Amino acid sequence: MREKIPYWTIVLLTLAGLALVVIPNGMRFTGFLFLGSAALWLSGAFLRRWARDSRMGRLFWRAFLMGTALVLALLMGIEAAVVFRGETDNSGVPVDAVIVLGAGVNGETPSAALQSRIDAAAEYLQYHPGVPVVLSGGQGPGESVTEAEAMRRALSVRWELYEDSPIWLLEERSTNTAENFRYSKELLAANGVNTETAVIAVVTNDFHCFRAHMIARREGLHVVGVSAELPWWWLTANYYVREAFAVVKTALFD
Repeated sequence: MREKIPYWTIVLLTLAGLALVVIPNGMRFTGFLFLGSAALWLSGAFLRRWARDSRMGRLFWRAFLMGTALVLALLMGIEAAVVFRGETDNSGVPVDAVIVLGAGVNGETPSAALQSRIDAAAEYLQYHPGVPVVLSGGQGPGESVTEAEAMRRALSVRWELYEDSPIWLLEERSTNTAENFRYSKELLAANGVNTETAVIAVVTNDFHCFRAHMIARREGLHVVGVSAELPWWWLTANYYVREAFAVVKTALFD
């Protein structure tokens, strides 16, 4: 008796994936992941059927299972490292400078990701006064001001409540994380920070801490992460899963 292909499961994964990709909701990656899962499931179902009737099919089926298992094991290992780094508390580590990484700005309004970084930076800087602070982020599509300027405005308003306001160093040229660190390093060096020996706190979202650390090391910086959490768990889950693939891309191609 031939095994039936689970068409309904594949159809549901496909429809859910298309909905997440097409409807603006911040979860396009999860949508593409659902579509990829549907394609993988369909391929596996056909290979398993072929394996029942052919020796060659059995070879391909075994290779498919081994390859899928290896990829999943790799991604799960990376995901564990990403989660561990994002959950690490570095609030008590002495630092010589702070870099706040930019994220999207809607016109002049910080996105949810950027707002969470602003909030985390404001809290962190209360307990680490007197260190240079670089607000790093250029201006992208749909942004009326640079990400650095959006952060400066939000943090400056908050610092009206405190006596010792930090000196904000604005890095407004970068378009990606590598440039965030490269140009921030130049700015810190120009303001008297020895970037060869300095310990630098990097404020970014929890899911991004691991990859930010990777990129910072490539730029010759010694950093510790300061985690900012998104307000919605489903977006956090989406970005955590996406980061495993982003880490692979960064390691292989960036």
